[in-house]
Amino acid sequence: MRRERTLKAVLVLVGIIFSAGAYPLMMFFRQDPALAMMLSLYVTLGIFLLLAARNPSANRSLIAFTAWSSFAHAVVMGAQAFLNLIRRGELWGVAALIVIGVTLIVLTPAKQPAARASAVGA
Repeated sequence: MRRERTLKAVLVLVGIIFSAGAYPLMMFFRQDPALAMMLSLYVTLGIFLLLAARNPSANRSLIAFTAWSSFAHAVVMGAQAFLNLIRRGELWGVAALIVIGVTLIVLTPAKQPAARASAVGA
């Protein structure tokens, strides 16, 4: 029960952080279209994470997507930083994305057996 409460809190926190990208999205819309596009995906993901916090076990795939896409984003950002395509200061973002990914994977609820899942849904 404590694990589920912690997961819900993490989903709300990450959802708020991702959704907070709505303001920068408006600021970068014309200045950096690629960044605005990426932020639009994170804002949308943030909203769905807030909704998933109500029932995390029913949203395992969304939680897994958030974790693994955070890892993928961290790998790309890390490579870009080491190739001097982006500032080295962006490595803080890499660390944050890795923490988000690991935390979500550790807290993801176990998959329920089919018989039990159908009984719960009935």
